[in-house]
Amino acid sequence: MTFNDFGFKDELQAGLRDIGYTVPTHIQEQAIPIILEKKDLIGAAQTGTGKTGAFVVPVIQQILEHPSEHTQALILSPTRE
Repeated sequence: MTFNDFGFKDELQAGLRDIGYTVPTHIQEQAIPIILEKKDLIGAAQTGTGKTGAFVVPVIQQILEHPSEHTQALILSPTRE
């Protein structure tokens, strides 16, 4: 599977290519389709496995599909720091 398989908008595909994302990690491959269906998801994976990309990339896709001048996403993320 590649990021092309998700059917992202061209702008998002270009951005992913620019930063070197070609193949999704395991958590991304499992989480992105669920998030694109606008379903709730709880995901757990080790540090460095791509959890942030797993939820940010589909959120960006949804924002590109439905542009608005208002807040479209709020991400609350606990941290240990």
